[in-house]
Amino acid sequence: MKRIVINTALQKYRQKFPLQLIREEPVEDVAIMTYEDESVTVDFLLECIQQLPDKYRLVFNLYVLDKFSHKEIAQMLHISEGTSKSNLSRARLALKQKIEVHRKAKKKA
Repeated sequence: MKRIVINTALQKYRQKFPLQLIREEPVEDVAIMTYEDESVTVDFLLECIQQLPDKYRLVFNLYVLDKFSHKEIAQMLHISEGTSKSNLSRARLALKQKIEVHRKAKKKA
């Protein structure tokens, strides 16, 4: 059932916004660090994820939330595995930057 829903959503998405291959520079994998003395709410994280560019958000959701492999994501989105990995890395980097900005703003307040 999960697979049917995801494939249907992807078909609708492709009809609206055809995915185009973009040549991108590889980005090193970025780990998001969390700190014990601060709390980042789930709502804030979801808001940050929703603000990601479509191609990054799509790969991030499929990989992190739905637990698909890069190979499966590449097949579903008709992109290369390298592009899937790159998009995930860029999504993580963008999320890390937003969390750091949020953390700094919280410290000042």
